[in-house]
Amino acid sequence: MKLTIAMPKGRIFEEAVELLRAAGYQLPPEFDDSRKLIIDVPEENMRFILAKPMDVATYVEHGVADLGIAGKDVMLEEERDVYEVLDLKISRCHLAVAGLPNAKAVSVAPKVATKYPNVASKYFREQGEQVEIIKLNGSIELAPLIGLAERIVDIVSTGRTLKENGLVELARIQDITSRLIVNPVSYRTKDQFIDDMVERLSAVIGES
Repeated sequence: MKLTIAMPKGRIFEEAVELLRAAGYQLPPEFDDSRKLIIDVPEENMRFILAKPMDVATYVEHGVADLGIAGKDVMLEEERDVYEVLDLKISRCHLAVAGLPNAKAVSVAPKVATKYPNVASKYFREQGEQVEIIKLNGSIELAPLIGLAERIVDIVSTGRTLKENGLVELARIQDITSRLIVNPVSYRTKDQFIDDMVERLSAVIGES
């Protein structure tokens, strides 16, 4: 029985491949440099779909992938109908509110730019603060610099990008790591294979 796994491109992909190899999965060397979007690994009875991070949970929810590796930020934003079965403890970062250090407070609802509108809305609602959310897809740090927004909500890993753009972190929202997620139907039909993977990965994570 073949397992199809959706993986995000980029840093999470590299760390996840390392984790799978440490768990004893034989992934070919060319796996790392492949530009293909679908990679078959017949030795392990696996197929990998390489996707944009925000799309991984969608593929798993709709059953085109049995499993996926997704950041907790995506899970919070997308609220997909999938099972989160394991914290892989890779790609550590956090969601934060940031802005210019000496920005004047705005009396009306301040504008907040983010690619996480649901997460940002929920956070400011919990703070009892009324804001206007502006959704952007990239280069969020630009927003305060060009006057589009007073604040941003974005992922911070080292804080270097904020610093280089003259921004400071104003509040920490939540710590983020990557999770192994499963399609609910696959979890019933391929439970043995999925449980085996969870067990093998858990052993490796426990040692690190």
